[in-house]
Amino acid sequence: QVHLVESGGGSVQAGGSVRLSCAASGSIPSINCLAWFRQAPGKEREGVAKRGAHSGDTWYTDSVKGRFTISRDIAKNTLYLQMNNLKPEDTAMYYCAAAGTYSGSWCNDGAYRYWGQGTQVTVSS
Repeated sequence: QVHLVESGGGSVQAGGSVRLSCAASGSIPSINCLAWFRQAPGKEREGVAKRGAHSGDTWYTDSVKGRFTISRDIAKNTLYLQMNNLKPEDTAMYYCAAAGTYSGSWCNDGAYRYWGQGTQVTVSS
């Protein structure tokens, strides 16, 4: 079992920055993928950024490339999402997620078994 707790959300003006944190506990060595997802009102949940837990490989959805950075502090068992140059369309509930053993393509969206409770990010224009 893995327990995830997000923090760092809030309200910011367009062009501003926010850093989200996700503290992990439990069976950390079993984690193969880490990710941030978001869900805006009336929209489906979407993957925002992913990171291979052992390879360090990363993936970003097109709309955040060059603005968001996913990183990990192994010593602190914490995942981060640095979000710069925020836009109103980035407004959503952000969730961190972790995947253990999975099937299919690399860190695919269906791989994630463990989820945090979410943290709201609101970007005003």
